Amino acid sequence: MLLFNKVNEAKLVAWRARNGLKILRISLGVLFLWFGLLKFFPGLSPAEMLAGRTIHVLTLGRVEPEISMPLLAIWEGLIGLGLIFNYQIRITLLLLYFQMIGTFLPIIFFNNETWTSNVLVPTLLGQYIIKNIILISAAIVIGATSSGGALIYDPIIAKRAQYLELLYERFRRRFKKEPVEKKSGRQEL
Repeated sequence: MLLFNKVNEAKLVAWRARNGLKILRISLGVLFLWFGLLKFFPGLSPAEMLAGRTIHVLTLGRVEPEISMPLLAIWEGLIGLGLIFNYQIRITLLLLYFQMIGTFLPIIFFNNETWTSNVLVPTLLGQYIIKNIILISAAIVIGATSSGGALIYDPIIAKRAQYLELLYERFRRRFKKEPVEKKSGRQEL
């Protein structure tokens, strides 16, 4: 019975490694698309007023919420579509990172609305903003894997890959260049 469980666990881990990043990317895309679409309809997005005021302050009063909300909706929609369809991921993630910077600005601009009297206790609005750390973390993982990184589900291969990565990094630091690849397909240190 123990062997059967280990085999099933290995299959489950392999499935997660094969599909987890795609699920993460698509679910993050759906979230951005959904929240972006809400901003097209005044009064539907719980973050609408805060986002409008933040952009108003950020642009020194030059851009009114009536203009900024449709632009923000398009911006978030493009992020969502880029993630869902795995299109221009580097540009999509760049848009996401800039948008995320904007989501944290209310903590500075409107700190009386985002924190209680104790700086360690955020208000509900502050909690809504702080949870974006998770979205940024997801984007970082998606970015790392879209640039050639991968999840490795086999612990033996993963340990070997970590060791080789350490050797390559030492080589790069010491000789200030990349290892040269031999014709056999193996890299030489």
